[in-house]
Amino acid sequence: MIEALSMPFMQRAVVAGVLVALLAGFYGAFVVQRGLSFLGSGLAHAAFGGVALGLLLEGEPLLVALPFTIVTALGITWIKNRTRLGPDTAVGILFSIAMALGIVFISLRDQYSTDAFAYIFGSILSVNMTDIYAAAGMLLFTLLLLPLWGRWAYASFDPELALSDRLPVLRDDYILSVLLAVTIVGAVKILGMVLITAFLIIPAATARLLARSFFAMTVLSMLFGVISTIIGLFASYQLDMPSGATIVLTQAVMFFAAMALPRR
Repeated sequence: MIEALSMPFMQRAVVAGVLVALLAGFYGAFVVQRGLSFLGSGLAHAAFGGVALGLLLEGEPLLVALPFTIVTALGITWIKNRTRLGPDTAVGILFSIAMALGIVFISLRDQYSTDAFAYIFGSILSVNMTDIYAAAGMLLFTLLLLPLWGRWAYASFDPELALSDRLPVLRDDYILSVLLAVTIVGAVKILGMVLITAFLIIPAATARLLARSFFAMTVLSMLFGVISTIIGLFASYQLDMPSGATIVLTQAVMFFAAMALPRR
């Protein structure tokens, strides 16, 4: 472990992984509690359309993916709130559109590029300080929003009662969707579009099996994300395995271990 930490790329990977795990654990608790796991997966894949458009325009892919994914998130929330369609249907519609656009954008490029696929699978071992600063900035912004946590938690359990108490539930839905989109795009370069879904869902699902309150679930979700990131990174170094996949498998082991514990 000491040998691994002596390497700069491993130091950056640990810091970036912990920051993303804290962010994903925080928002993942809301995603799992509200039954919106498909939303996290849909937005992660919708970011592909933005990345592909950024590559077509020869700009910074993530700067293009950010507004693209935010618009997708707002569209999903709008369809969910304005129609009788379920959130999974809304996600499926816009997720399919975004992926189709991504494929079209990639096909319009004059030369074949593997850049888009690098964002699909990510590489936590190749993060730089800019990626770390971006993740730290998102975490700091999330901390500034902590006064809204109680209101969001209330609406997560009983949105009808929250509406009757005149809480801005619909507005908060849009805010959470935007924040989730920003978190996903910020983590795409570090984890990839495939693995960020696991970070959002598995630690939060594990926490839900063990926690007796939503506050405890949120804290445990963040804690499990951090622990699995650290263990997964060092295990991947020792076993010479892909780092991102090893972290997700570590999260899976924690989830099934929680399932095996006797219920109280």
